Amino acid sequence: MRTALISVVSLALTSLVAAPAAAKSPVLVELFTAQGCSSCGKANQAAAELAEREDVLALTYSVDYWDYLGWKDTFAKPAFVERQRVYAKAFALRDVPTPQVVVAGKVQASGAKAETVDKLIETTRLPPAPDMEFVGTGRVAIGSGVVPRGGAEVWLVRFDPRKQEIAVKRGDNRGQTIVHRNVVRELVKLGTWSGRSRMYRLPQGHDDELQTAIIVQGVKGGRVLGVLPPGGKSR
Repeated sequence: MRTALISVVSLALTSLVAAPAAAKSPVLVELFTAQGCSSCGKANQAAAELAEREDVLALTYSVDYWDYLGWKDTFAKPAFVERQRVYAKAFALRDVPTPQVVVAGKVQASGAKAETVDKLIETTRLPPAPDMEFVGTGRVAIGSGVVPRGGAEVWLVRFDPRKQEIAVKRGDNRGQTIVHRNVVRELVKLGTWSGRSRMYRLPQGHDDELQTAIIVQGVKGGRVLGVLPPGGKSR
């Protein structure tokens, strides 16, 4: 059984080298928002529109530090706040702002400024991405590539692609309906990546409605090296 598994892994990793060019890695756009944030409405709408683009993977992370205003965000998790704080340190920001958009781990801007975000997407130059491919439902193969100084990490993101409408009953947004798309529900670090071909095991999913994407990124909120969108190959 173990020999068979090793053969499957080796075949998958070899195929990344031998296969023809796969789809270009989409640009990762990460929105940090909150249902209790009175200025986040425009950013949520802009992110929902970006979610329709095939050349972009737009993800929405809900944060919990506005909960003290009276409304507890229904999607927030400490891991999402921690990811934003890592970015804040990488960008030398004094604090974490909302709404905030981070493009490809390289630049950040107010999520409410849709035109600015669009320009950042169009002008951001992505490095050559490693080949990536899902292997069945439980693994992902990442090919060889160039690693930035300090190394790289591999992240699994599970998100809900459906439109989410949340009726806020308390706080600054009381009486409003907050709309989200591509809401991140799970964020897991799968391990490190040294630039060599490697296979990673995916944790079991518990919600069939969620979609899975893979992010390869420099450590400590570094630039994004590649994104594997749900159900596809990426290069």
